[in-house]
Amino acid sequence: MTQLSINVNKFALLRNSRGTDYPNLIEICKKCILYGANGITVHPRPDERHTKFADLKDIKNLLLDNNSKIEFNIEGYPSEFFIKKVLEVLPNQVTLVPDPPEAITSSFGWDCKKNKVFLEEVVKEFQKNNIRVSIFVSPSINTLENLEIIKPNRVELYTFDYAHNYKSKKHESIKPYKEVINYIKKNFPIIDFNAGHDLNLENLDFFLKEITSIKEVSIGHAIVIDSINFGLENTIQKYLKIIKDVNR
Repeated sequence: MTQLSINVNKFALLRNSRGTDYPNLIEICKKCILYGANGITVHPRPDERHTKFADLKDIKNLLLDNNSKIEFNIEGYPSEFFIKKVLEVLPNQVTLVPDPPEAITSSFGWDCKKNKVFLEEVVKEFQKNNIRVSIFVSPSINTLENLEIIKPNRVELYTFDYAHNYKSKKHESIKPYKEVINYIKKNFPIIDFNAGHDLNLENLDFFLKEITSIKEVSIGHAIVIDSINFGLENTIQKYLKIIKDVNR
């Protein structure tokens, strides 16, 4: 069944905005776990405006206290500093994104042709430390050349295009994602699939019904916004209900 990993970056942004420890990020993570989340995702950026690198060990220790039943996923651009910090923490999964340092949010996937050597080396480094590696990919098979050389464990489908076009042409917007799924299944059958970016209560159901092989969805911004209307517990339960209903 698809797992729900909650990206707590925007909770961290709220904390950082006042220069205090309120809300406490570990307490937020505890609540997400209590309310049914299958994983916690963070994306510590170079300017640390969201999750800070200093948060990583505390989150890892929290998840260890839960007998490692909750997965820890760290996203980011694999700079030398990022790699060093991830290897200190050893999360269950690292998701590699091609974001430049000044990026507001992730906005495109890797070009596996241009970044073959770089990604191959980084993926090997994490995998030899028993960390599952997912790489962020755009909904285009033209960006996937050399995937068989890079050998990630998973790819994360960048779902902005789908979410952006969902209301006006959802059937058309899902097609490129199906093409990528079919291409990878045919040519690289050992690679699994994650998905994330702008998935929400409105568009998640259709996406998971159309693409049934998604192992994990990472959702953050929408969960924070929905929590304003429904509360955190009810919001998480709404997302979990969609996932469970699809997987019946």
